[in-house]
Amino acid sequence: MTGEVFNVVMRSTLFFSIPLMIVALGGLFSEKSGVVNIALEGKMLMGAFAGVLFIGNAPEAIPSQLILVLGMLVAMVTGLVVSILHAYAAIHLKANQIISGIAINMFAAAFVVYAAMQINLTTQGLHSHNMRFNGTQFVIESVPGLSSIPIIGPMFFQNAYITTYIAFGILAVAAFVLYKTKFGLRLRACGEHPHAADSVGVSVVKIRYAGVLISGALAGIGGLVYIVPISNMFSGNVAGYGFLALAVLIFGGWHPGKILFAAFFFGLTQAISNSAGSIAFLAALNVPVQFYRMSPYVATLIVLAFTSKNTMAPKAIGQPYDKGGR
Repeated sequence: MTGEVFNVVMRSTLFFSIPLMIVALGGLFSEKSGVVNIALEGKMLMGAFAGVLFIGNAPEAIPSQLILVLGMLVAMVTGLVVSILHAYAAIHLKANQIISGIAINMFAAAFVVYAAMQINLTTQGLHSHNMRFNGTQFVIESVPGLSSIPIIGPMFFQNAYITTYIAFGILAVAAFVLYKTKFGLRLRACGEHPHAADSVGVSVVKIRYAGVLISGALAGIGGLVYIVPISNMFSGNVAGYGFLALAVLIFGGWHPGKILFAAFFFGLTQAISNSAGSIAFLAALNVPVQFYRMSPYVATLIVLAFTSKNTMAPKAIGQPYDKGGR
């Protein structure tokens, strides 16, 4: 693999890994509080839709990087709002959390396509559900002083996106909040021993609501962060990345640091599958491109098959909290 191809693969790995990490961190907050969040896919879709709608129609006078940051905020708020539905069903109504998540996924998949078609019909006279935007305006060609660093410079500081740096900030904040703050302690307690947490005055309902809403906010951001670096168009799907993020969460053992490495592993498999034609020894194998396209998902199944037994999920995950129960 030549140096240029290596840099391209590594940059692609970042583009695919960063949204996985953000969304998996979102799932971490929800599941650490005791609420299963299989609705990450739907929240990504809604966040991507709202974010792309914003950045595609933002005034040209606004600096491009500010447009992207504002788009992330719009996606975050959208994901948070959708999470209220999941939180209400799972916490207040004590509904089955898996079914609630599936319902949100199904709703989001249909809603974004229908809404995009209506928007296109209104503004362009078309029925297409594809929403276009200028993604190239958000590329940072080089970061002064850092882009010339050997190996690391081309990977992180050339043809990069501000979303990458924001994502690492989110990782640091998430780790700090979970393990260095009173809120993080209470969140983890509600996912492990909710009755014990309640006995010392912790509101399990409020903490679980907070966990699910944070999860939705990060999933919404992750939806937009996935779309921007790889396309100039949102076509109503995020390629199953919400479900891959769940795999990253499990593979990462519900821990922020391990989630980072798990996200990079799956991001690397996705990058290699997309760049297989540019890698000499893979191209020489004459393997059908469809094989490489399915390899990230096959890798997901294999990794989970060998690691899921050794991971420890929060003990009370998926269990609706009954104050009078024991």
